[in-house]
Amino acid sequence: MASPYDFEVPWRPNFEAKMALVWAGGSALILVFSLAVPLFSRFAALLAVGCALAAAYRGYQAYQRLVDAARLQRFDKEFIDLAELQKKARQAAEENSLWLGKGFPWTDIEANKLHALLSLGVVRTIGQAAQHTDGAYWVHGLAAEADLYSELSQLVGHTLIVGTTRVGKTRLFDLLIAQAIFRGETVIIIDPKGDHALAKNARAACAASGAGERFVYFHPAHPDRSACIDPLRNWNRKTELASRVAALIPSETGADPFTAFGWKVLNDITNGMIAIGRRPNLVQLRRYVEGGPDGLLQRALKAHFTRHVKDWESRAAASLKRHRDRVLEAYLAFYREIAVLEAPSVELDGLISTYEHNREHFQKMVASLIPILSMLTSEPLQELLSPDFEPGHERLVTDMSKIIHGRKVVYIGLDSLADATVGSAIGSILLADLAAVAGDRYNYGIDSLAPVNLFIDEAAEVLNQPAIQLMNKGGGADFRVTIATQTFADFASRLGDENKARQVLANTNHKIALRVLDAETQKYLADGMPQIKVRSMALRYGHQVDPWVQAEYTASYQEQILEEEAELFPAAMLGELPPLHFLARLSGGRTIKGRIPILVVSP
Repeated sequence: MASPYDFEVPWRPNFEAKMALVWAGGSALILVFSLAVPLFSRFAALLAVGCALAAAYRGYQAYQRLVDAARLQRFDKEFIDLAELQKKARQAAEENSLWLGKGFPWTDIEANKLHALLSLGVVRTIGQAAQHTDGAYWVHGLAAEADLYSELSQLVGHTLIVGTTRVGKTRLFDLLIAQAIFRGETVIIIDPKGDHALAKNARAACAASGAGERFVYFHPAHPDRSACIDPLRNWNRKTELASRVAALIPSETGADPFTAFGWKVLNDITNGMIAIGRRPNLVQLRRYVEGGPDGLLQRALKAHFTRHVKDWESRAAASLKRHRDRVLEAYLAFYREIAVLEAPSVELDGLISTYEHNREHFQKMVASLIPILSMLTSEPLQELLSPDFEPGHERLVTDMSKIIHGRKVVYIGLDSLADATVGSAIGSILLADLAAVAGDRYNYGIDSLAPVNLFIDEAAEVLNQPAIQLMNKGGGADFRVTIATQTFADFASRLGDENKARQVLANTNHKIALRVLDAETQKYLADGMPQIKVRSMALRYGHQVDPWVQAEYTASYQEQILEEEAELFPAAMLGELPPLHFLARLSGGRTIKGRIPILVVSP
């Protein structure tokens, strides 16, 4: 057990300054006395030097305490330009690290200082510095700050950034995104609220790295400046396409009859389109879901007969005559009577069952699917998400596979402030597409591929089951996901299930907390940190007069060191962090206290 002599109240008065003055005064008096009375001058000189050395030692201790006190009153924001950030990113990359701003490790030493200051009274101890309107800046003054780094290899464990509005989540994104750009990696930014500065800074970082052509911009409010991104272009199994769209259907469990039926309809239609040589897209899916698959089924049957049934035209003539040239009915009869025996097709059977399903019941079962498709194909999304241009067009058409292969930097603004429902649907289907691409990377190897950095601001707006799977299994595909939110309740509200919300939280190994006002979120973050032993001193005075013995008086003085369990960082203090200040719990159990500069980009 530590000795009680090791304990010291860190916020006591600066006695060292007074002691330094006394020693310095003593040295000066000795010198003056030796000049006035020139006896023992050599001894006096040695004594004066000894006093001066003691004054210097105490002066150094006093200066250290003054520096510690001055740190408690540091309020100024700091700024960083792209050139300086690029230099820091380069230095960090050489050490396989990521720069997180400036700060210090938060250990039991800093925690004891914090608890001691709280017990003494913050305002009473440090004065007006504790009453800054922006928050408790003094917390960052509990230790000397230096550059903070985290290992790049740990980013595949994913990162959660939590903080209330206007405290610096997006500005932290600026630093992380710019460093990923400078490392030459793929960067995908999904921004529901459409922060103009975030897009501007990402574009500027691309230009500063000497590869401005890497930047790709997507925003529904600016279709003339936006690239076209097809979320259904990449697939290995045809069922992936149906799963990608069906994941957007509102569902409490993800396996209710409406979702299952919607998936079947989508799968049958995509199979039919592939059979006739057409690439599925959202516009075509909407057309056949709303209007029925009649025309698609007819062309799919004809394509099947042409490929697999010999002399089908002459053999089908009897069916056409019997059905009085009702072509679709004739083709169905020919398929069931003749073609199914020679060339059966499971895909055609599914499309036929969709076509023959009771129309009234069909409309009820796809009632949740049709609004989703309508959102994703209304103007201007008809061209942005379902590009089908003639050869020779000048529009940039891309997809997630091309973006990753070309190490692009794509900014996807969802315009959720103007239209939250449509913005959420856009983000969700793009995330579903990205999860499919991650599965391809995982299945076919990633040895020659660079990491993919995915940043999702206001993540609760777009999270869905494919996104959870991406976080859960994306590490093997070298996906590094960073999500930001205001409270943990946002996830539960979006996903409709607290267990799924906790699944999202469990998939993040890094947790960075800026100012957090929600009590439940504060508690969750604090519970993830270990308890420590906080030491305090109890003083006890006593005196007593014995009435039976004349003039006998006794007195006592007692010092006692107490230890009790306390939080490494009090949960309530997360609500008092100033803007741009954070507390981070990194993978491996390391806790740091830091602050981030604001990235400044010249216009």
